[in-house]
Amino acid sequence: MLIERYNEVKKHVEEACKRVGRDPREVTVIAVSKTKPIEMIEEAMEAGARVFGENKVQELCDKYEQLPKDLHWHLIGHLQRNKVKYIVDKAELIHSVDSLRLAETINHEGEKIQRVIPVLIEVNVAQEETKFGVSVEETMSLIEEICKLPYVQIQGLMTIAPYVPDPEENRPVFRKLKQLSVDISSKNMNNVHMDILSMGMTNDYQVAVEEGATMVRVG
Repeated sequence: MLIERYNEVKKHVEEACKRVGRDPREVTVIAVSKTKPIEMIEEAMEAGARVFGENKVQELCDKYEQLPKDLHWHLIGHLQRNKVKYIVDKAELIHSVDSLRLAETINHEGEKIQRVIPVLIEVNVAQEETKFGVSVEETMSLIEEICKLPYVQIQGLMTIAPYVPDPEENRPVFRKLKQLSVDISSKNMNNVHMDILSMGMTNDYQVAVEEGATMVRVG
């Protein structure tokens, strides 16, 4: 069942890419494994999944220790500063940086282990009060500060779009994040890359791919 589901997602990504003339290899499917048992992750691995997304630091750390080391772990949930030290050597990418203080903590922990930590800036495009993330208007100035940190590298942007019955309703959200990434890229800031757009989840990832997502987070 899980293998069929994963293959179906991959197929839908390919179809969405085809509709807009993109190469499907540009899009990484992140299998969201939060709250899922080890057995389900192993089943997803049989289907070919190698990139997994976790919301909680403790859960990511536990699974990291129990599963093969060739897997790629992404932290996609909100990150508290006091938890950063547990994750910097395990998460390949942190999707949820939304403040200078958090970035400074990541920089501090990265320096300790002499590793530059790849991050995405979380943007609350839809301005939902219940969601984390910096506003579209504040993103550029935040990036201008974070890019000065030697042990943090900005690789792109992430957003969590609203949960809507019709995925088309989120198209403007995805389009806005894509445009923001283009605007930031045009500034040619040191230590800033806009290679990754992490947007689109289980109910709207096809629309996100059509609008330029390079990573989709599917449960």
